[in-house]
Amino acid sequence: SNNNPYTSFGATLARDEEQNLWSTPHDVTHTEADDDRVLYNMIVVRNQLDKDSEEWQKLNYDIYTLRQTRKEVRSRWKHILEDLGFQKEADSLLSVTKLSIISDSQNMSKARDILLRLSEETNIFPTSWELSERYLFVVDRLIALDAAEEFFRMASAVYPKRPGGDRGDEGPRQSVP
Repeated sequence: SNNNPYTSFGATLARDEEQNLWSTPHDVTHTEADDDRVLYNMIVVRNQLDKDSEEWQKLNYDIYTLRQTRKEVRSRWKHILEDLGFQKEADSLLSVTKLSIISDSQNMSKARDILLRLSEETNIFPTSWELSERYLFVVDRLIALDAAEEFFRMASAVYPKRPGGDRGDEGPRQSVP
């Protein structure tokens, strides 16, 4: 009787904490992307374990760590968007839902290239980060606003790649006068 294509994925998303796999409960940017499914599966497995078990504690830590990493990446993107003058638009530019679409299919290749360059040439993403489809939509929006290359230049300046892939400090690079 339920025609929802995500029934198998979302059927057990009953608790507030798990309604949003992206970062925090009630976050409207939740989408059923691959990285969300990984987190969701970790939550399902954790919830089937005894809370006193070592496996539960390890999974709980991994879930927390993944959520914190996602928040950090989103914060980095938001910081750069605000520095580019998108103070009021930053949250909406970063908002990706299952209803989000690519604005122009011809931009898809360019968006992928820019996202890959961001991953390879900056530290806006952690070293172990697998590229998220979510940021492909964000880059597409930046292309439509003719701000993608400027975003890349700013990300390169604020989160430069360090030799050996070491991130060094966790925060943005501050220029010293």
